[in-house]
Amino acid sequence: MKNFLLLFCLFSLAFSQSKDQIESGQILLPNGWKVTPVGQSLQLGDLPLNMAVSHSGHLLAVTNNGQSTQSIFLIDAKNQLLLDSTVIAKSWVGLAFSGDDKFLYASGGNDNWIIQYSLANNQLTTSDTLILGKPWPEKISPAGLTVSKHNRTLYVVTKENNSLYIIDIPTKKVEKTVSLPGEGYSCLLSPTEQELYISCWGAAKVLIYNIAKGKITNEIRVGSNPNDLCLSPDGKTLFVSNANDNSVSVIDLTVHNVVETLNAALYPNSPTGSTTNSVALSQDANTLYIANADNNCLAVFDVSHPKKCTSKGFIPTGWYPTCVRLVGQTIFVANGKGFSSLPNPYGPNPSKQNQRVTYQEGDSSKPIAVQYIGGLFKGSLSMIPVPDDRQLGVYSRVVYDNTPFNKNEELFSESEKGNPIPSRVGDASPIRHVFYIIKENRTYDQVLGDIPEGNGDSSLVLFGETVTPNQHAIAREFVLLDNFYVNAEVSADGHNWSMGAYATDYLEKTWPTSYGRRGGEYDAEGVRSIANNKDGFIWDFCKRNNISYRTYGEFAENYKANIPALEGHVCPYFTGWDQTVRDTTRFHQWKLDFDSLLAINKVPQLNTLRFINDHTEGLRKGRPTPFAEVADNDLAVGMFIDYLSHTPIWNESVVFILEDDAQNGPDHVDAHRSTAYVAGGLVKRHFVDHTMYSTTSVLRTIELILGIPPMSQYDASSPSMWRCFSSVPHSAPFITLPARVNLDERNTAMNTWSRKSDEFDFTMEDRAPDDEFNRVLWIAVKGDHVPFPSIHRAAFVKPTKGHDMDD
Repeated sequence: MKNFLLLFCLFSLAFSQSKDQIESGQILLPNGWKVTPVGQSLQLGDLPLNMAVSHSGHLLAVTNNGQSTQSIFLIDAKNQLLLDSTVIAKSWVGLAFSGDDKFLYASGGNDNWIIQYSLANNQLTTSDTLILGKPWPEKISPAGLTVSKHNRTLYVVTKENNSLYIIDIPTKKVEKTVSLPGEGYSCLLSPTEQELYISCWGAAKVLIYNIAKGKITNEIRVGSNPNDLCLSPDGKTLFVSNANDNSVSVIDLTVHNVVETLNAALYPNSPTGSTTNSVALSQDANTLYIANADNNCLAVFDVSHPKKCTSKGFIPTGWYPTCVRLVGQTIFVANGKGFSSLPNPYGPNPSKQNQRVTYQEGDSSKPIAVQYIGGLFKGSLSMIPVPDDRQLGVYSRVVYDNTPFNKNEELFSESEKGNPIPSRVGDASPIRHVFYIIKENRTYDQVLGDIPEGNGDSSLVLFGETVTPNQHAIAREFVLLDNFYVNAEVSADGHNWSMGAYATDYLEKTWPTSYGRRGGEYDAEGVRSIANNKDGFIWDFCKRNNISYRTYGEFAENYKANIPALEGHVCPYFTGWDQTVRDTTRFHQWKLDFDSLLAINKVPQLNTLRFINDHTEGLRKGRPTPFAEVADNDLAVGMFIDYLSHTPIWNESVVFILEDDAQNGPDHVDAHRSTAYVAGGLVKRHFVDHTMYSTTSVLRTIELILGIPPMSQYDASSPSMWRCFSSVPHSAPFITLPARVNLDERNTAMNTWSRKSDEFDFTMEDRAPDDEFNRVLWIAVKGDHVPFPSIHRAAFVKPTKGHDMDD
């Protein structure tokens, strides 16, 4: 029965719970938000994205679509027990029971087929496949699907070739394909099966396909990134969640029009950031439950009076709820990232064997287990009794306590009088020029774990002071940040987080497929419109507020802008992603451009740059060693700070340097903890700041300097880094330290690890399989006699205030 997965008593199970009881289990996430899941819980697989309820209401199916093992779970909805599970090679969000509940249909992802499971004796048994086309690289990718009552017709929408497929189940033939105006997400049949409703994820529309006429007869404009659909029992009202608008569109199907829009956020007129991505109706159709993925909660609405729906409150869930369903008086919530910030009291300690990855005897190339961030956060199922009004009131207060965002404080931030970082958007700052440098994929312990003043684990250091003397010097001479976390898991969402303070539901739900080598492409950094933030990125906000800006490699490929806002603002000779070019060369490319602008007093207020080579190429034969590439990156950073500090604009400039993500290595505090640096004439010297910061804290600080409003709820709620700054200039320049590693050092050995590196694709960030790449990097630095460490998450400790390095 696999009931060992049932995790009773993770949290208080009493139906009537006080606020204090609930918050006694409060968990702090690395992004500064908190979760307090209520109800019972069941562990799910990697990134559950969708749930389907059988027509009888007895069964609940879950599809797990993450980077590691993908699977389908079958659950007894009444007794809340796991009945069966099966691994699926490739899958995605599509999931539906047949009309007679004898079969379950699931999207086969980029294999471009639908898998049919029989459900005899409550067991999942593969019985057939319905093929849409050839596997990837043919672009189809089935998403949402639904089955006719008599189990004769299967309707499938796709996200790669933007189509509706109509399949005759008995013959397994595709009877018809219909083009959609954008990426499809979900589809749902009307009770009479005369119409099919389609959420067109990439077109901000709900489409109505008339089955008798065999064509789309209506296109209804809804919010941005519409995804999940829910239909009233009488078939007259359709609800669609809009991820980028924090909203749900209410469609009157008698007139085929939106008659009401429900604001699912915690505050009216909130910026992007709730990620409203699932809807479900109560049994009496009077109450609508809405999953807000990035608010870690459900919004609850009374929908009993059409056109006069009212908010009832909120229910706290786990991390990133992706789906909500109702069975009787129980609310089922799939938490995409589970409860992943739980303490890890037994680790990490690399000196203990049970904290390491173990290997098959005699073969260090075959790990039994690898803890890679892409598959580290296992999903969970919250099972919550429908609360009465009193309990819902308590739940609502808990949700507000968990959420650092407050609309009333959106334009304000903590600071101190006279500090260079203003406390209010629009107030003046003596800092006129911001230089924002993005690097690639390192954790804190990998680089700075050997600095005794910080919270580091020296046993996890790969690129310590011998390899990165300049970054160590910057951390010591300016500010050491040892409690900094990236908001992202990988580069696919990392660059969007770094430049937009948000990653859309599209990115969050699709990058695990490509990172798991199941097909798909790298859709981030402005290359695919559905993945872009609705209101744009930091350059868009600068443009709207008359702030000058320029980019060097970030969101630019082959010297061309990836997004309209950057057209005319790209350095025409700064090399983007190309690991055959040294970062020290990139420094000189920037310097040439900078000098020309400085000479005419036209240095932009915002300058975004990219130094990439700390990503490394592993042991790829003939290419620089990992030590050489990281040392090149370090030298470029040092040269940059050195050169800027010798210019007349140093005292009115600040440099922020961070990694877009922390995926490529271990850290003893958290898998998201990373390096970050800040330098400038008004930055404190020899200071240690233990304050908990994140990627969006950097963006919040930049926004306050430049006088632009926050881009999402995340930067709006993040603390600025004012503690790192002084009102008194410190004009002493930074002096570059020479590389201690031969930058010309090449990988020359031909062995298992070099051959593995030769197989990797380094033409773009993160195309190499990260779990294998990380292992090669560890072997390259430590040797194959040192076991690869596990990544463990530890409980966050309330940080102390900063102190001088000399204390």
